[in-house]
Amino acid sequence: MGQTEDIGWYFRDDQLWREYGSQGLGTLASSVTSKDVEYQFSLNPRGTFNFIVGTTSYRLDYSTMTQTNCITGLRRNVRRRPKFTSNTASLSSASVLPKASSPQLTDGGYKWEFMGEEGQWTEYQAYICAFDSADIEAQYQQNPRAQLQFRINRFTYTLDFSRMCQINNTIGTTRAVRRTADYESEQNSRSGTSARWQFKDVNGIWKDYSNGKSSVSSQDIELHYQQYPSGTMRFTTKSFSYELNFSVMTQMNLSTTTTRRVRRLNQ
Repeated sequence: MGQTEDIGWYFRDDQLWREYGSQGLGTLASSVTSKDVEYQFSLNPRGTFNFIVGTTSYRLDYSTMTQTNCITGLRRNVRRRPKFTSNTASLSSASVLPKASSPQLTDGGYKWEFMGEEGQWTEYQAYICAFDSADIEAQYQQNPRAQLQFRINRFTYTLDFSRMCQINNTIGTTRAVRRTADYESEQNSRSGTSARWQFKDVNGIWKDYSNGKSSVSSQDIELHYQQYPSGTMRFTTKSFSYELNFSVMTQMNLSTTTTRRVRRLNQ
């Protein structure tokens, strides 16, 4: 089955990363899709793009990778991620059955994760839900628009590849799902530069960025840094919003303006 790499654009709502053009529970669908956002980005990667949802206007700023509500001023983080779609448009979203784990993944391998409690990405484990990343990737390669069913204790779940989300079939809870390609790590290892991002804490200790405590990890920061090595990046924790400035290598709390040093380590 042939596959092509496509680009997905996502904004962070109060709970999940949602793709432009999708419609979440109790929300309106955006008037633009990932393709619209990507097209405008190709015209001016440092510019802005205005669009409307319902009666509300928004501005997407590519230089800061943020989306701003033009009425309330509320700002949300934005992501640009590769995704894979099938060249066969007639495929239906049929459920697939599990099969034994495959010791071999596709080139570089892929890690499948869902957004767990407290905003932490959690990898699927076979001893919990009968599937691990290898199982899920094998099913995805067979049909990237399929749905995968599994059970954890008394609940059944649906992993929807086309929407990249996990749905609790009993209570309807939806969680974001992501597919992370390890080829990025392979490329870094070939060049000898696997980046690790840290900030200097109040006690003077350097601490790693971890999306268990914030909305970004070292990998997220490195991907943004590779695109905009002199730009800025915004992210959130439970209590505050922050801005990373790559040109001066600092992190600023947007509420208190407290600034901390940031460093990038090659390992």
